[in-house]
Amino acid sequence: MNDTNVSDAVLNRLSSEWDALTPEAQKAARYVLENPRDVGVSTVREIAEAANVKPNTVVRMARQVGFEGYEDFREPFREAIRNGQASFPDRARWLQDTRKNGALGGLYADMVSAALQNVEDTFAGIDEAALHAAAKTLWESRSVYTLGVGVNNANARNFTYLARTGMVQFHAIPRPGSTPVDDIAWADERDVLIAITCHPYRREVVEAMQVAREQGMKIVGISDSPASPIVRNADHGFVVAADTPQFFPSSVSTIALLETLLSFVIATADDKIVDRVERFHKRRHELGIYQGDIS
Repeated sequence: MNDTNVSDAVLNRLSSEWDALTPEAQKAARYVLENPRDVGVSTVREIAEAANVKPNTVVRMARQVGFEGYEDFREPFREAIRNGQASFPDRARWLQDTRKNGALGGLYADMVSAALQNVEDTFAGIDEAALHAAAKTLWESRSVYTLGVGVNNANARNFTYLARTGMVQFHAIPRPGSTPVDDIAWADERDVLIAITCHPYRREVVEAMQVAREQGMKIVGISDSPASPIVRNADHGFVVAADTPQFFPSSVSTIALLETLLSFVIATADDKIVDRVERFHKRRHELGIYQGDIS
């Protein structure tokens, strides 16, 4: 069976299962049936927005017709595009072409594809309301301690650096010469710990989270599996996709999630935060830290 027939079979399955779909899933299915060419070149969020449903609804629709998720569902449509069945440019075709360019073309295409898919998979599995709830917890706290070791130490410090342009209650740990449990020794129910670790899970992060729980702290857990102790024992748990062709887990989706979480904190915060960020950067210009004039 060629790729066109496979994608047609998916559409036929959607039609035959129509009555078994929820009303929201039917909205997503209707868009797919009417715009099948969009599926191969669109993320789950793009399809959801076009169909006026939530991304999770699109994922559920795919599962209701026998697929593991949206990526599995759209693969026949992507294959049709790669094999010349579609007449418009797309990301899949670009990646295929890149793969043919020299010895490192395949690695380059694999890295780009993994990075893009990790971000898509991460946000497809996160509800907007869950992010809002976590952001509200951060904003209403006395202090926020963001914990990451190894590569995630840099991610924690980048998040804290950005947050501190407008808010002073954010702290990256472990501090130089200290340990995570020492850094949260005097924290309590007024404070929040953001704990970040992917498999294999770092012992010091898991232990610090346990101490934080004993002290009554709220916990935001970021890890690569819903089975991770960081996610299972968090007040607000988020799963990030970290697949990569290289040896180390990818940080792309972790960084994207942290940036989005911070944007939600600022959106939840008072208007004065925007003024403080503007004053912060104006002051940096006045001190000669930046090259050129203030735009």
